[in-house]
Amino acid sequence: MTQPTLTDIEAQAATRALTVLGGFTEDGATTLLLGPDPATFWATLQAAPEARHPDPVDRYSARVITDWARDLGAAPRFPFGQPLQPFVTWALKTGRCHLSPVGLLVHDAQGLLVSFRGALIFPHTIALPAPPPNPCHGCPAPCRSACPVDALSDDGYDIPACRDWLATPDNACMAQGCAARRACPVSPQRPVAQAAHHMRAFAGETP
Repeated sequence: MTQPTLTDIEAQAATRALTVLGGFTEDGATTLLLGPDPATFWATLQAAPEARHPDPVDRYSARVITDWARDLGAAPRFPFGQPLQPFVTWALKTGRCHLSPVGLLVHDAQGLLVSFRGALIFPHTIALPAPPPNPCHGCPAPCRSACPVDALSDDGYDIPACRDWLATPDNACMAQGCAARRACPVSPQRPVAQAAHHMRAFAGETP
């Protein structure tokens, strides 16, 4: 079987409503990180059988990436379930993710809305381009002042303050997504229903 190039894999990812967020090569193996395609993922998920079950995002990701990995001769890995996988470490190794001014991961193309659906580990090397510059360089950092309760600061992430805010009626974050993440100029627009789904999961509500 001819080994796929990065271009091949990116094209195949797009047919699955996924996108390649970067990769790295170590000890002769290449790991590629996968995330949701902001333009197509939510609509594709709503049409998939997993949409009728609990944890639809994880269920869809597990099915699609596992089947795809089998076709590619790669090993699938996921940011959910056991054993835990070092996705943050992997993301930083790609050179396409960085620590933002508010301490969250930021991606060159997905900003502070970057999220991972899985990874493919190939037992061979795949040529990868040099990563783009850190998107935070030269940015006025609107993320610093966007949080309505200042939960993100130089002192770290005040999770109780964030959760208390999310529990208040009619706050915009629960309906539209985290204000700090949305303030990032690189963050792509996503369906409101998708943002609300992830916020409910973060707040501990049943998705």
